[in-house]
Amino acid sequence: QVHLVESGGGLVQPGGSLRLSCAASGTIVTINTMGWYRQAPGKERELVATIISGGSTNYADSVKGRFTMSRGNVKNTAYLQMNSLKPEDTAVYYCTANVLFRDYSGSVRGGNSWGQGTQVTVSS
Repeated sequence: QVHLVESGGGLVQPGGSLRLSCAASGTIVTINTMGWYRQAPGKERELVATIISGGSTNYADSVKGRFTMSRGNVKNTAYLQMNSLKPEDTAVYYCTANVLFRDYSGSVRGGNSWGQGTQVTVSS
């Protein structure tokens, strides 16, 4: 099984910065891709950023140049550095990972895991 835990959300003024963290744990064999999604009230969940195992990143147009996603030196962690935050960035941010893991029988399986989310509020 795989568990993802996000942290680092909070209240910040427009123009400010926050750094979100995501830590994956469990019977992980390897993580292929990690990503951040967000969901604002009344809106659908949307992709924010992704990073593959080789380090290449992809960003939503709305956050390009302001957000940076990276993998941590600690194994199975990822970060989202958010700068120049805007009120429209307010949302619950979710970490996701595409992983290979060992199930209870020891067999290797693949799947997508999600964290519980962390609230980011940008307001003066």
